[in-house]
Amino acid sequence: MPTMMKLCDHLDMEYVNKGSIIKIGERDRKCIFFLKNGSVKIMDSDNDIVKYVVKKGNIFGELSIYDKNGSSKEVALALEDVVICYIESDMMEDLMEQHKSLNNALLKIYGLRIRKLETRLQDLLYKDSKTRISEFIKAFIEEFGEIENDRVVAKNLLSHKDISNLTNTSRQTVNNVLSTMRKNHIIDYDSKFISYSKVLDK
Repeated sequence: MPTMMKLCDHLDMEYVNKGSIIKIGERDRKCIFFLKNGSVKIMDSDNDIVKYVVKKGNIFGELSIYDKNGSSKEVALALEDVVICYIESDMMEDLMEQHKSLNNALLKIYGLRIRKLETRLQDLLYKDSKTRISEFIKAFIEEFGEIENDRVVAKNLLSHKDISNLTNTSRQTVNNVLSTMRKNHIIDYDSKFISYSKVLDK
């Protein structure tokens, strides 16, 4: 999102350590956050259930524009050391009115999140738990990873609990599926990285 990253250069910037909570809805003013470096997971503040994961170059907290009540129920947890930029939502709305490209970019991100939620709901109805987990893992590696030789390698940022939240399954099922995928050489992982072979997709 080039438009977002250019805007980030002109906003207040903050360094957040790995494991720290960014309280989206409990600041003095509602803000939109731009993730300049690192990654965060967005959770429901009532039950700590993971809703989605945000990577470098994307935004979070946009609910303060589209759903002001919903934004107060979200918190972000830094999955690694991160750099965030932020702007008050009222100021962001003014900028969106002035710059159509910014408005379109924000709407696109919000629309993609809604479509991902719809896909998760469809998967829950039509796919078994093992399929949901294996497809999620590969999609996560594709989105957050980089190609190294014949493998796609991503940082291992999510716990088994996180994956179970995001696939509507149990932690035990996640553990079993990951172990089976590694045993069958579909993926490989340790405490730092998770990867799969592009050769298997050919």
